[in-house]
Amino acid sequence: MKILNDTDRLIDSVKRIHMIGIGGSGMSPLAELLHNRGYILTGSDNNPSYTLDRVKALGVPVTIGHSAENIGDAELVVYSAAINKANPELVEANKRGIPCVERSVLLGAVTRKFDHVIGVCGTHGKTTVSSMVTSILLDAKLDPSAVIGGVLPKIHSNCCVGESDLLVCESCEYVDTFLQMSPDVAVLLNIDEDHMEYFKTVDRLIGSFAKFVNSASKAVIVNGDDEKSMIAARDVKSEVITFGYGENCRYRAENVHFEKGAFGCFDITEKGEKLCSVRLGVPGKHNVLNALAAAVAALHAGASYEAVQSALLTFGGAHRRFEILYDEGGITIADDYAHHPKELSVTLATAKQMEYDRVIAVFQPFTYSRTAMLLNDFAEALKIADLTVLSEIMGSREVNDWNIYSSDLAAKIPNSVVCPDFEAIAKHICKIAKKGDLIITMGCGDIYKVVPMIKDGLK
Repeated sequence: MKILNDTDRLIDSVKRIHMIGIGGSGMSPLAELLHNRGYILTGSDNNPSYTLDRVKALGVPVTIGHSAENIGDAELVVYSAAINKANPELVEANKRGIPCVERSVLLGAVTRKFDHVIGVCGTHGKTTVSSMVTSILLDAKLDPSAVIGGVLPKIHSNCCVGESDLLVCESCEYVDTFLQMSPDVAVLLNIDEDHMEYFKTVDRLIGSFAKFVNSASKAVIVNGDDEKSMIAARDVKSEVITFGYGENCRYRAENVHFEKGAFGCFDITEKGEKLCSVRLGVPGKHNVLNALAAAVAALHAGASYEAVQSALLTFGGAHRRFEILYDEGGITIADDYAHHPKELSVTLATAKQMEYDRVIAVFQPFTYSRTAMLLNDFAEALKIADLTVLSEIMGSREVNDWNIYSSDLAAKIPNSVVCPDFEAIAKHICKIAKKGDLIITMGCGDIYKVVPMIKDGLK
């Protein structure tokens, strides 16, 4: 039984909701879910976007720009974490005594409206696995809803709204956001040191994941090969279902081999019995485990083996996950969200297994704290590439108290260069690029914006 809190009771008592920053990647899918449940929405945002257009297509009135008048007759105001406390709409709502709730808190309340919530967590792979699970459930005609951290090409969105009680929800550990949710099934992919400016210690990091998986009411699907994940799941009271390569795992990927150097093919077995064979439409050894985790979660929710096979074969990746954006004249450009050393390593290792003469990494370090704390790990990962081009560090929410610069990282990487801005990166890439190259932009900031500049330069 899911325990209700004040926000749960609040959304049961209101009908009109105003959303500040409604076009955001986290806000827009929440808006779609709320609209489908009959709430009367209004919203505002600073900039037009594809996600904003989707919300407007639902018939939701949206204002570009923020002002006190936008609140209208709202009974509840929802805001994204990016909204400043001085935002005029937030100020007006507080002045009028209208309840205000941060996005993740309201999403948590929405998860308690579904009877089978699959919460996908882990340091790496959340978006890919959430997308894979959603794809399988759609192929199985189980009519799920989903909130994903990236656009899934199958639905051209980071959200789908179904009529069943199934909800797939990507669950992010940053500042313990995922602890607002109430999953029925928690999928724990892995735990690596990240966001340590917040967690401070590995024990606290593992402890947060432990709280999340312990909140799962029905089952925990956990990577049996990952030591930290197994520690987080050791006191779980609900059913624990392990997946991985190891003999201790209930579900295993066996007879693994790779076609065209990188596309995984394997058998899914349960307790030694073969269930089905799978061929992946996305490259990389890491995606074998991602696909296995997704298959286990989908099978647990009632999907057929045939749906697992068809969905994983046709799944071409989520937005910004080894996404091919250009392939002309023998030069290929891909974009990837990788921003942690482990993610960079698996992405670049996958690229090196493919049929390219050179792999050129274009990396934008994100936050000073992560760059400083993991500097040597970043260097080792980027050495996998044949050439590395670095942008300056994107500080985001931080100031550079760490006295760290991209030049410090470049000093540890042979065949690397630092460019001061995206225009300089594009010019440099166009100067050195040749037939047979894979150029891959990586980072969770806005490094993807350099791709059109490179494409224009190459043409």
